[in-house]
Amino acid sequence: MSTPEIAGVAAPPERFNYAQHLLALNAARAAKPAFIDDVGALSYGQLDERVRRLAAGLRSLGLKREERVLLLMHDTTEWPVAFLGAIYAGVVPVAVNTLLTADDYAYMLENSRAQAVLVSGALLPVVSAAMTRSEHEVRQVIVARPVAPLHAGEVDFEAFLGGHAPAAKPEATGADEPAFWLYSSGSTGRPKGTVHSQANPYWTAELYGKGVLALTEHDVCFSAAKLFFAYGLGNALTFPMTVGATTLLMPERPTPEATFKRWLGGVGGVRPTVFYGAPTGFAGMLAHPALPGRQEVALRLVSSAGEALPAEIGERFKAHFGVDIVDGIGSTEMLHIFLSNKPGEVRYGTTGRPVPGYEIELRGEGGAAVPDGEPGDLYIHGPSAALMYWGNRVKTRETFQGNWTKSGDKYVRNADGTYTYSGRSDDMLKVSGIYVSPFEVEATLVQHPAVLEAAVIGKEDADGLTKTKAFVVLKPGAAATEDDLKAFVKDRLAPYKYPRFIEFLAELPKTATGKIQRFKLREREARR
Repeated sequence: MSTPEIAGVAAPPERFNYAQHLLALNAARAAKPAFIDDVGALSYGQLDERVRRLAAGLRSLGLKREERVLLLMHDTTEWPVAFLGAIYAGVVPVAVNTLLTADDYAYMLENSRAQAVLVSGALLPVVSAAMTRSEHEVRQVIVARPVAPLHAGEVDFEAFLGGHAPAAKPEATGADEPAFWLYSSGSTGRPKGTVHSQANPYWTAELYGKGVLALTEHDVCFSAAKLFFAYGLGNALTFPMTVGATTLLMPERPTPEATFKRWLGGVGGVRPTVFYGAPTGFAGMLAHPALPGRQEVALRLVSSAGEALPAEIGERFKAHFGVDIVDGIGSTEMLHIFLSNKPGEVRYGTTGRPVPGYEIELRGEGGAAVPDGEPGDLYIHGPSAALMYWGNRVKTRETFQGNWTKSGDKYVRNADGTYTYSGRSDDMLKVSGIYVSPFEVEATLVQHPAVLEAAVIGKEDADGLTKTKAFVVLKPGAAATEDDLKAFVKDRLAPYKYPRFIEFLAELPKTATGKIQRFKLREREARR
């Protein structure tokens, strides 16, 4: 029988260890930098050895195949060693957000039943607090770059690696076995442990990283999204390693200043050729007085995800740098982007077309397909869907429906086959019996020269009818009145869409990925 293919890409073999796959792809690049952080570079050869040393160390702790370890690290060269080392050993890394609370980590330790913790020294206090609040016990805490003396049960990452000879061979895992977990952002309720297989990152790298972005070994990749996010994991680890590229890692927050420093070669002396960001970040950079000039950067490709990219931001970025922003949408559940514009074929204001290898359906309330031009719930069929939400059968069934995954987003399919974002399913508003997309109103508001960001929710008027309310953040030093902004929107959208209410804020509530948390704005209104 021939090897099954998806969009011309051969499927991985039935017996497949993803960490071994990446190391084998780069065996001939031993001297080439794989990752560069603020401290130094890690070559592909060094990465190979350290991954296998960590795998041996985890096995020495008695960890068995499919048991979990919590991975709570900043984006430094230890992160890929920890992630791939666990997978090489057949152990499942649970990569978690570095910005959460001790209570969050206590829940994740108990939910995942993690047997060990891999943690950055700066984050050790919060995970230590989490362990004191949890009855769950771990066998070992492995600390990268300690900032204080270690205690019983804690070991230095470098000492742990140095104490074990490299593992001779990987665990003989299967392509459909669990490889790693990512927790959903948890914008409402407890976060869900999203379980991904060994094969899933293979598919996203082949179909999107190579098939759409066309990354090469000559690229230097830099992602504002962190490695613990599905978007950042592909951007900064699985995609570049698949082609033998180099990745710049940034442990701190992706502020404009920190981003520009790396664009200009301020870390490792190399300038990125590929940058992955999010709309909120692009807006902040374009408004920043230190925005570099076109000739100062080496960018050839820029990607955006997390939220739909307003056309105005993409057009301004292209006018300044001469490079398009390639906007796409992905999810933790699908691991990476499944609907996207393509380099050289960017249509701003849309999220492009389905990534080859993925199918898209837009369905109405009864489950039937909706015609072009009407909003529908977005469903995806593709090879990188997660296996399940750990220990959450109800949510698993709601999201993973046979061959299809329900995204929770609403989209409109245009006549030319592109798709336009209409908001989250639970954010869509019906005003005067007609659906209004919060994103459409927001995208119009940010075209105003004084507006930096905007978020739109529904607010009941005196008659109990839903009308739109906009929360607006103005650019530093800029001024605008409610009447100014209402008139601005009325001139550009249908009359029923303009925001009846406007409130100015210093900042909008957001998740760690930069997504606006409209539910917090709704809660704010409900308390009034």
